[in-house]
Amino acid sequence: MDWTALLRLPTTILWLLATGMLLLTLVQLVALRERMQTQSRLLVAGGFALLLVTIVLTVLLAVAGASLRGYHLLNEDTPVVEVEARILSPQRWALTLHGSDGSTRRLQLSGDAWRMEAVMVARQESGLLARLPSLYKLDRVSGRYDDAAQESQAAPTAVNLQEAGTFDLLGLHQYYPDWLPAVNALNGDGSFLPLIDEGRYSIRLSRNGTLATQPDETTARRLAQPLGD
Repeated sequence: MDWTALLRLPTTILWLLATGMLLLTLVQLVALRERMQTQSRLLVAGGFALLLVTIVLTVLLAVAGASLRGYHLLNEDTPVVEVEARILSPQRWALTLHGSDGSTRRLQLSGDAWRMEAVMVARQESGLLARLPSLYKLDRVSGRYDDAAQESQAAPTAVNLQEAGTFDLLGLHQYYPDWLPAVNALNGDGSFLPLIDEGRYSIRLSRNGTLATQPDETTARRLAQPLGD
């Protein structure tokens, strides 16, 4: 795990802030207990109000951190993931995904070609959130058969990259759009690329939601060779 990359994740930053606010809440709780024994009711009421504020901020920061789990900051042209392909059997592949945060994920896919999809949460140019950075997270990997007849008969091949049942900012925006009126949700996907054994691919995401999948030099040279060579 790349700890430097981990500390740049929005959810990590928010959880660190929530932890700091929780510690402040505990300090306020101890201080309030002492005030109740030695100080006036007015000072006790002020301490109680401050305690409520720190509790609310702690909860809000923790919820915000949970809703941003899996998201990454999006720059002008962000490296998203490096992918390695290994053939298991005809039209059956093992893919290894190396994330920009140092994480590694392995999955299996069927077909002759593949593509990555992502979701992006971007702020509108106006509004209170205008200065906040855009966020993204990987959504799914899909496979496709070259033969249209086989594609229509075979079961869909797709792997969900999101954890089931997790609290998510995108879901919150879809169900309660008035809560985040200055946020736009975009779907990004790239074009299908052929799968080859020991192929390596690099994926980048732009601010307009376009996923650019590019094979490395060796893979590109092999893909350019005529069939049968």
